[in-house]
Order: sequence, then C-alpha cells, then structure tokens
Amino acid sequence: MKLFTAEKIRQIDELTIKNEPIASIDLMERAAQCFVNQFCMYFDKSTAVVVLCGPGNNGGDALAVARMLKNADYDVSVYLFYNGSLSADCEVNKQRFLSEFPNCLNEQTSEILPPSPNNSVDTVIIDGLFGTGLSRPLSGIFLEVVNWINKSGSKVVAIDIPSGMYSEDNQIENQPIVQADYTFTFQFPKLSFLLPEAGNNVGEWTVLDIKLSKDAINEIPSEYYFTESGFIRKLIKKRSNFSHKGTYGHALLIAGSKGMAGASVLAARAALRGGAGLVTLHGPECNRIICQSSVPEMIFSGDKNNDFCTAFPELKNYNTIGVGCGIGNAPETAKMLEKLFTDIFSPCVVDADALNIISRNKHFMDLIPQKSILTPHPKEFDRLFGVNNTTWQRIQKAREIAMRYKVIIVLKGTYTVIVNVDGQCYFNSTGNAGLATAGTGDVLSGMLTALLAQGYEPIHAAIFGVYLHGMAADLALYSQSPESLIAGDVIENLGKAFNKV
Repeated sequence: MKLFTAEKIRQIDELTIKNEPIASIDLMERAAQCFVNQFCMYFDKSTAVVVLCGPGNNGGDALAVARMLKNADYDVSVYLFYNGSLSADCEVNKQRFLSEFPNCLNEQTSEILPPSPNNSVDTVIIDGLFGTGLSRPLSGIFLEVVNWINKSGSKVVAIDIPSGMYSEDNQIENQPIVQADYTFTFQFPKLSFLLPEAGNNVGEWTVLDIKLSKDAINEIPSEYYFTESGFIRKLIKKRSNFSHKGTYGHALLIAGSKGMAGASVLAARAALRGGAGLVTLHGPECNRIICQSSVPEMIFSGDKNNDFCTAFPELKNYNTIGVGCGIGNAPETAKMLEKLFTDIFSPCVVDADALNIISRNKHFMDLIPQKSILTPHPKEFDRLFGVNNTTWQRIQKAREIAMRYKVIIVLKGTYTVIVNVDGQCYFNSTGNAGLATAGTGDVLSGMLTALLAQGYEPIHAAIFGVYLHGMAADLALYSQSPESLIAGDVIENLGKAFNKV
C-alpha cells in the first residue's frame, strides 16, 4: 500500500474532485458516510455521542457525521468551536445541520463551556476538531477542548487523525494531541500513525476506503509504502522438488564472543529455519561446544582466538555473510571487520556489534558492499550517523545514508522501516511488543542472511525477512504473551509464518 504525506493526500483529493468529477462537499459527504458506517459497527444506539467540530474541513466532516448519526436515532450532542471564519465546506455542513436540527448546535468562539456528556461508560466523544492540514500546536480555545477531551474519561473516536497530531513529524514536548481510543482514517494510514512520538495517540486505527481516484493514487509518486500480505506473497521463491541443500545456498555467520554464545546460537538457528541449505558459524573457540550441541545442524568454524573473532574462513565457499551478532568490540575484531569488508564484493548482513564498531570507525562505511543490509535499532543508528530528535528525522537521515552508500537500512522499531538504496521506505505491518526482548535482533539477522543465501534480491530479502520475523512473533502469541515471548519463540514459529504467507 502506498503511503502519502499530507501534501500529496491533498493533491489526490483535488485530482479526485477534478477527474471523477465530484464536488468537494459531496466527497466530504461520502467520507462522513463511511465514518458513520464504521462507527455503527462499534457502537449501538444506546451510546451517548458528543461530536466536537472545528473550523476546517475536518469540522465539516464532523458536522456531516453528527447529522447522519442524529438521523440514525443516536443521542447526539454537537459542539462547533471556532474563533474566526469557517472553511467553505464546513460552513455548508453547518447550514445543512441547522436546517434539519435548528436547535441542536452549540457554537463556542471565545471560551470553552465544557460539554456535558452522559457520565455513563457508554458515552463516546467524536473528535472532529482538526485534520491533516494542521501546521502548528493547538492553542487558545482549541487547546482547552483537547485538554478537556483527554481528561473526560470517555471513549474517543477521531475522524481521520487525532486533533493536534501532524501527519508526519511530531515532537510531543508541549504538543497537545487528542488521545483517541479509535481512529477511523480516510483512504490511507497517516505516516505519523507508524511513529512512536505520537502513534500511541491514535489507538486502534482503521482505514476507510472513500474511493479516492485510483489513477491519482497510482500516478502521484511516493517514497513510502506499507507492506501487506499480497505484496509479500509475490516475493516468495517456490522450491523445486528436484533441489538439494546446495540449491539454497551456504550462509556464513561471523558471530559470538566469550559470554555471548547465545547470540550466535540464535542467529544460526534462525538461518537454518529461514531456509538456508547450509549454515557455517565462525566464532571463538570457547563457544564451540555450546554452539555445536545447541545447533547440531550447523557447521562450526573455530577462530584461532579463544575469546573473540579475529579472522574469517575462506570466503569463496559461501554465498553470503552475516556479521555482528555478539562479536564484541575488541580491536582485533575491528581489524577483522575492516578486512572482511575489503575482501567481499557481494551484499552481506551487518548487525549489532559490527554496527557499533563501524560507529567508531566511520571510514568502514565506504568499504561495505553495495546493497548490503544494515539492521540498526534507533540508538545504534544515532551512534552511526548522528543524533536525531524524532523518528521522522531519523528516517530522512536513513534515506540520505542509504542513497549515499547504496546500502539497505533496516531501521528497527514497532513498524520497522526498510530503506532501499533509492530512498524508498517500506513500513512493516507485522510484529508486536513481545519482540522487545533480548535476542530477537539476532534472529532477524540470521533470517536475513538465510534469504540472501537463497538468492533473494537484497531489498526483497529485507522486506520479506522483516515481515516473516514479525509474523512469527504474532503467531507465537497464540501460546505466549507479549511479556513472556522470547527470541526462541520467534524461531519456533517461523515454519507457521512461512505457511501463513
């Protein structure tokens, strides 16, 4: 699914109005009807509803919603807040509402007289104050309304986007935002829904198809996508009955150090479950017994050093390499990493301690083979490329770095972002809070290495691997909870994840 910035959504709206053709007020009516249809699926007519409307087109949507709900026999109280003029379509919907319900609109322009919803648990507030066009923090009467909403204790449903939230970059310090329980958004999830600075304000979000122009959606370019199952299915390489282990590649993992055998075990198990035909783990000699007894299906290559990696085996025997899981930060390991990047010419996977070593040796970035996959979490990314104030800024920096060095960056998070060498960004749609536990990054690294070994294009390996990783974690919740999930549970559910997609 394509994702768009607020400016490009506005362009799609305009092209829909021009080419359908449809008047803007009629498009607003269509959107409001979609919202009401969804609302009625969640809340029955015993629900007391308070609709809060602002002066722009989001307020126009809210006035149309209020009119439709009242016509559907819901108990609706309607409040319109403004301290200047109304947008043209908001004014039209105000007059439409008054023509049907002349004594039911409470207009407030200077100070808030707090609405008095039914105090029962069935009271629901519909937030229609501001939409995607907001460009500055709320103040005055609108700030008072948002504060009242957030203290009300009622369920809150936002129209398109919670009021106060920007469509992309949000800095939450001193930025009032409605805390919605549900957001029914039009046509596309907004980019900010996927970012931690304000994403929690969205609650459970649902995309409503309001029939914006498919031609406009296809024609207007975007740098952002949301990965869905249909796209993932197209990436899968089907296996031939006449294949053998050599068909699916030989993956080399350089992983582990004294006390960090677990990282290499998790990566190796994930690489095998991820479909690699052969997996060799190169690690310090002290980890040999642990690794070979834990993962008998792999080959162990012992480093001449007992405690950490200082070299690597002959590279011609391997289809791809994953490096970094638990390797530590010894100077000898850093020298090994520099030589590795100098000697290899095909894409590899770079994770964990390898990224930390690069952060102290920035010139290593110039040595990394093009289309390699780097998998930093936010702190690792900031150590590598400088501190960013928000996730949106970090994504823009990742786009810049990916295009400069021609590498793929997997920026891990709730909606992990895969940034391609051309700057295109793919937000992952799977996964849950259970992944916030030690070792899940090692599992992902092993999976990505396995997919590269099988001949997947690097960007497809990154998108598919991240999706599978999250799907396995989601399937693990059938027997675990987010609190109890561990990295091994993700590995154990990879087979189910492959089958599901």
